[in-house]
Amino acid sequence: MTALAIAALVLAAGPAILFLRNLHVFQPPVKRTDFAADVAVLIPARNEACNIGPAIEAALANRGVEVLVLDDLSMDGTAGVVAEINAREPRVRLIEGATLPPGWCGKNWACAQLAAATRRPRLLFVDADVRLAPHAAATISHFLRESGAQFASGVPSQVLGSFGERLLIPLIHFVLLAFLPLQRMRRSRHPAYATGCGQLIVADAEAYGRAGGHTEIRGKIHDGLALPRAFRLAGFQTDVFDATEISTCRMYRTSAETWRGFSKNTHEGLGAPARIVPATLLLLVGQVLPFGLLAATPSLATIEFLCAFGAASLALLPRFVAAARFRQPWSTAFLHPLGIAALLGIQWLGLIRFWRGRPALWKGRMCHSEPKIGKHRSPARGAYAGSVLVEAVCRNELWPTR
Repeated sequence: MTALAIAALVLAAGPAILFLRNLHVFQPPVKRTDFAADVAVLIPARNEACNIGPAIEAALANRGVEVLVLDDLSMDGTAGVVAEINAREPRVRLIEGATLPPGWCGKNWACAQLAAATRRPRLLFVDADVRLAPHAAATISHFLRESGAQFASGVPSQVLGSFGERLLIPLIHFVLLAFLPLQRMRRSRHPAYATGCGQLIVADAEAYGRAGGHTEIRGKIHDGLALPRAFRLAGFQTDVFDATEISTCRMYRTSAETWRGFSKNTHEGLGAPARIVPATLLLLVGQVLPFGLLAATPSLATIEFLCAFGAASLALLPRFVAAARFRQPWSTAFLHPLGIAALLGIQWLGLIRFWRGRPALWKGRMCHSEPKIGKHRSPARGAYAGSVLVEAVCRNELWPTR
């Protein structure tokens, strides 16, 4: 029991320390309102009739942008909503999506068509449930130029409703900041540091073409991880930023939808066969076990209780800091051990589904996944940012040095 308590303390301390260090790197971009952004806002939309109108109106509040929406064979009137806005606003263009080719994931095919339909120098891909602030395009464009990167991704402020959303969605910030050394990411172009959030992506158009764009990741489901990896494999730099101040997103609407959304691409991230066992051990021992030990307090020795209490405090610290920094409900921090357990359950069930050859169903389509990105095979130990907690330990980079 003493060994378990000490292990829990050590494995809770590392992520907490790195999370706090990363907060100084993961900053909001400098707000810019003094110029019109030469940006194409690209929105893939499949059955988004309820979402697409507000998404377009929010994008149009940005000066200088053109807004392209691809109707991906929707069955709910999405195209009609876009056409109605286009009739009064020439900056909006509706693109009728072509039939999904074999081997392509639906969103990647939609984004590839959108990118081909514009000549703007910067491409801003946003999901239909993202709402941009009026200065977002100029701010993001300026960040990309000043950062020296050719690809960047922001994490919007997450709007939470159901219990499932509150349980799982705040873990996006936790996994990103507690296990990815952002300082090393910015100093390196190694694919192991590829990371991003598929909700909001900006790319230099020329670099996008040279990296192969979405064509290079045609069969991947997790575009937020696969696309920056493709850029890094092509020799480009990628970056991430805090988009809390310039965008919001309501990813899912129900607990069941949240579960399905998190499970559709597990085998490309933490749930990959080579990563899931060490990831499970790291997360269970460092983030869940401390609370189990505290539940057995009467049977613990003093040193065991102190280690367990310290581990539990360190596990919760990043969540309370995140609640303040990223506008998350305070109550979500107390759900942390349950959320980690649920996340691991999703990873294991998703991997089992993948092993059984049963693709996930999303927006009326089967989500298949190819085992490689274009012509580049994944490294043996994996390099997706969703697995950086494993990758960092393997490469002794969980606690980065200056």
